Amino acid sequence: MTRLSSLPTALQQAIRQGRALKVIAGLDNFDAARVQRVVRAAAAGGADLVDLACDPTLVRLAVALAPGLPVCVSAVDPTLFPPAVEAGAAMVEIGNYDSFYPQGRVFGADEVLALTRRTRALLPATVLSVTVPHTLPLDEQERLAVELVAAGADLIQTEGGTSARPLSAGALGLIEKAAPTLAAAHAISRAVAVPVLCASGLSAVTVPMALAAGAAGVGVGSAVNRLDDELAMVAVVRALREAMPLAAVVQSEQPQ
Repeated sequence: MTRLSSLPTALQQAIRQGRALKVIAGLDNFDAARVQRVVRAAAAGGADLVDLACDPTLVRLAVALAPGLPVCVSAVDPTLFPPAVEAGAAMVEIGNYDSFYPQGRVFGADEVLALTRRTRALLPATVLSVTVPHTLPLDEQERLAVELVAAGADLIQTEGGTSARPLSAGALGLIEKAAPTLAAAHAISRAVAVPVLCASGLSAVTVPMALAAGAAGVGVGSAVNRLDDELAMVAVVRALREAMPLAAVVQSEQPQ
């Protein structure tokens, strides 16, 4: 048995079939009312997982609101993870780093690797996802992903939406926005034997591309959490869900 087998069966199946949908409330979003809307929308829209800031209070809120929706918590401080797991989080994630880049905070390969090792030491049995910084060249992202898996990462997540500078409107602009994370998903999914989640800058237009590139699932944040209207949030989550192929290819080579 692997750590991934500790996840709820439906989430395991979604990952195995290459069609997992994670809705991200935001690493720096500690507003309970906003998080509540995101959680309800994720559950109503058919998401497989909701990703919250690492706060036990938010975890308990999400579990109470949507008992059937697994919770992932994100942080860059491993000591924050154990209380959130005790509160009911099904998995933990180092990253996503998008909220730090405007502050000039950049995460290097050595730091991310050290955070991974420290998290694994603190939580030897908990499913761990690690985001590979898009600020690294693509070949270094591949190399780091391999090292992260060796250090105990169960999933790898890509990013890149903040570095993209779309020049076009409409669908072409959405593809340009997603290009960095799509490229990372393509490269990393071929370099590691664990599931890869493609996140940052995705939309209903580019979600199928992420899966075709080799991702086992996608993470979508601002397309949902920036909205103020909960019905609009639900509509976006449903559109993302419907953008995924119904008959996904089973990624049998990836351990579950």
